[in-house]
Amino acid sequence: MQTLLTSSQMRKADEFTIANTPITSIHLMENAAEAFVKSFSKDEGDENKNIAVFCGKGNNGGDGLAIARILSSSGYQNIKVYVVDFGKKQSDDFAINLQRLAGTKCKKYTINSLIDVKNITADIVIDAILGSGLNKPLTGDFAKLVQFINALKAKIYAVDVPTGFFADGILPKEYNGILAYKTICFQRPKINFFFPESITATENFEVVNIGLNENFIQQQHSDFYVIERSDAVKILQPRKRFSHKGSYGHALIIAGNTNTMGAALLCSMACLHAGAGLTTAYIPETGLVALNTLLPEVMFLPRDEYSRIENPSKYQAIAVGPGLGISEVNEKLLERLFDFEKPLVIDADAINILGENPDLCSRIPKNSILTPHIKEFDRLFGKHDNWWDRVQTARKQAEKLEVVILLKNQYSFVCAPNGKVYINETGNPAMAQGGMGDVLTGIIASFIAQSYSSVDASILACYIHGKAGDTLAKNNIVVTASNVANEISHELKNLICFKK
Repeated sequence: MQTLLTSSQMRKADEFTIANTPITSIHLMENAAEAFVKSFSKDEGDENKNIAVFCGKGNNGGDGLAIARILSSSGYQNIKVYVVDFGKKQSDDFAINLQRLAGTKCKKYTINSLIDVKNITADIVIDAILGSGLNKPLTGDFAKLVQFINALKAKIYAVDVPTGFFADGILPKEYNGILAYKTICFQRPKINFFFPESITATENFEVVNIGLNENFIQQQHSDFYVIERSDAVKILQPRKRFSHKGSYGHALIIAGNTNTMGAALLCSMACLHAGAGLTTAYIPETGLVALNTLLPEVMFLPRDEYSRIENPSKYQAIAVGPGLGISEVNEKLLERLFDFEKPLVIDADAINILGENPDLCSRIPKNSILTPHIKEFDRLFGKHDNWWDRVQTARKQAEKLEVVILLKNQYSFVCAPNGKVYINETGNPAMAQGGMGDVLTGIIASFIAQSYSSVDASILACYIHGKAGDTLAKNNIVVTASNVANEISHELKNLICFKK
């Protein structure tokens, strides 16, 4: 897991690295500038474009000065540096890099007031005005300068963080900072980059290594962690010789209704391809023909208002909700499942039933996994105005109920009962189609059946689900849920090969 830090913790990482490594702060700044330029150059190979570098007088501005100098020495011909002098005291490293800039072809200008920006034009802007640590919206000349820069319609690259963007904490409803095409951030992404509100500030972000002490970073207390490929490799267990279908568990999928049988089929398909030894679909009889046609490997258990699950202990995993429908019958079905006191994978309409009957939440079996999207989550736990608060609520509810809450989005948040949040980076907008959540539920159920813990099953399922979508998106602008389900086994094989 990659530990995510707040802006104040990242400053401590800077200080620790300087104090305990044979490197000075100015050399660390040089590392950051070189890493930025390396990334920038891959995107912007045209050395004749007009580049405007806006630099504040702090260390973020010092980064910008060093970036301008390195770009000039790398062959970029048309670089203009604008030092933003709105009365802020300059840092020592800014002063050093300002002296170093004097020996380059870069043209330097000072912005003392907004009068000085009237005739500025640029193809590309590099924003190094204010760094991380900001905790209030821009005001005064800074706000007006940023408004001017955004109006240039240039392609904007932000250094570490867009000016005006909060690296962590609640993001304001009205953002008035830099609108970056891309942010090239140092050593770690900002926590708030994983929340949907960040799309206003930066369309993309890339993390570059600048040589901070990784051991120090990893040892810091944090509530947020990024899931890495190595984590998925570590969790995934290979299938052993002499194993058989009984070795990989029996999953029961309670899903589908007369008009929503596709949800049950997708969930069952995913469970099958993720490796459950046996999969049974508990669906209305109207879905039997479709089940037998599409998934002959999946067993059928008829469901109607009089049905009962006989011998529930024979199922190592039970998933409930996809396409189920909201009714009094299904509410009673969910209550009976809770009576089994067996961990469940709870999705879609099962979550909506809980939302209509919040008293049932106290009966959710420990170590169950809830997989809501934003609307389902707010319906269950109350409306939220921002994603920071929403994730904090998910953390607290996961601890309180002793369950895993998997809050789905572009970046999904696996909120564990210990209060930790594991962020999944795999997945892409090509997957923005119906049925994806049904597939994810099926994968989780499959891993639970195979005896993975609730947290490990959630982390591994999120990673595999998104990775399957990433593989398919290489050749497709739209990726369907059924294609993702069929890709699961290939991605598992790739992870096993990596493990060897």
